[in-house]
Amino acid sequence: MTQLNISKLNLQDALDMAVLIEKEAEERYLWFVDLLGERYRGDAADFFGMMAKNEQRHGAELAARRRSLFGDAPARITADMIEDIEAPDSGKPRSNMSPRHALEVAMESEIKAYEFYDEALPGIQDSSVRKLFEELRDEETEHQNLLKEQMAKYPDTLEPDVDPEDVDTPAL
Repeated sequence: MTQLNISKLNLQDALDMAVLIEKEAEERYLWFVDLLGERYRGDAADFFGMMAKNEQRHGAELAARRRSLFGDAPARITADMIEDIEAPDSGKPRSNMSPRHALEVAMESEIKAYEFYDEALPGIQDSSVRKLFEELRDEETEHQNLLKEQMAKYPDTLEPDVDPEDVDTPAL
């Protein structure tokens, strides 16, 4: 993995990095959907699918901004430079995980992304990159607040989520 020196980023590099971060998170969430399999509307896989769409939308917005400023200029930032900045931990999904557990996994990712952008700020010298990182950090706070609103709708448990149809009942 190539080490990324945040203090040396120009605005184009920062936008390229942000697009890649969103893409990695989108792909990880889609992998979770495939891994868990959708069992019913509103289950953990359904939630991860929604998160993938959100990451895709945010990445597309950043990519459009990048294109409007820099056109087709080649990127210097590559995917191996940004591994796991926002993407949820690949070891987190489990069979029959509850929607509440999926929300907790997403929250960990949003906190991780916030901390990345916040901790990078002191070393950034380019004012346009600093402004972008502040904007991205603040968006992560908005995402956390949205997840908190969703969490309030579910029981405060990470116990497995099992459909009654999936439970074997003993014969009488």
